[in-house]
Amino acid sequence: MTEPDPILVDLQEARQRFLALVAEVRPELHRYCARMTGSIADGEDIVQDTLARAYYELSERNELPALRPWLFRVAHNRAIDHLRRYDQRVSEPLDSALDLTTGEALEPDSILAREQAVRAAVSRFLELPVRQRSCVILKDVLDYSLDEISAMLELSVPAIKAALHRGRARLHDLSATADLAAASRAVSPALARYAALFNARDWDGVRAMLIDDVKLDLVSRLKWAGRRQVSNYFRNYDSASDWHLIPGWLDGREVLAVFRDPRDAQPGYFVGLTLVEGRVAAIRDFRYVPYIGREAVIQLACEVGSGQ
Repeated sequence: MTEPDPILVDLQEARQRFLALVAEVRPELHRYCARMTGSIADGEDIVQDTLARAYYELSERNELPALRPWLFRVAHNRAIDHLRRYDQRVSEPLDSALDLTTGEALEPDSILAREQAVRAAVSRFLELPVRQRSCVILKDVLDYSLDEISAMLELSVPAIKAALHRGRARLHDLSATADLAAASRAVSPALARYAALFNARDWDGVRAMLIDDVKLDLVSRLKWAGRRQVSNYFRNYDSASDWHLIPGWLDGREVLAVFRDPRDAQPGYFVGLTLVEGRVAAIRDFRYVPYIGREAVIQLACEVGSGQ
């Protein structure tokens, strides 16, 4: 057996030390990025992009920066780049910063505003201009102080207060007009069939749904391509018992909610499929990203049957 190259071993060890260093802040980065992009899945893309960028930049520094504000600055910039690439509106008029009104709901440490922001759907934050969105997430969802937000976003405290005032008012209006319950929607036949075959452990049937160059992203663990490699993914699931798939909707997209125990009230994580003409072109599995399950609010479809 060939011994691994010492240089590659050193690089792998350095990467693991870096991931351990940022492990505590990673769930907070995801809560921020998910709300900045309006998507749980896209938020994780931005987190991974942020950590890759931070790891590269760190290698060119002579000393370790204040980790949390630095990572949030990187995450903020990567989120803005993401929104620009997808032609989202990211510009915002300059705040007339001091037109603040008084009242408990508008104070920087408002309990009411914090509770409302925490309950708000991830996608709803996209309705806020970027500066307001950033400030509301950092203050009301993640509970950072004004001084900490100032360091992260490089904004003055008066500008942050103005953004909070406007963002909270807008979020309140959006929450007041939101539907109390989402209408039940049907998932595509292909997604329902995949779930039914998977739950029945009919791996030949699942493989028959794959295109030849299917891609797998087992998020934060590995990436495979092609039927032969991806077959190992199904073998690994066959050896486990802590899963059951139910189709549903997350952030306007079809997903497969995965329940680790049938008695659980909420899924532990989810799997996204890219379907092309009824066949599976890509699988994105969030099994090894534990904070994903805590953030995802999935609207479940009815339990699937045989899928035939």
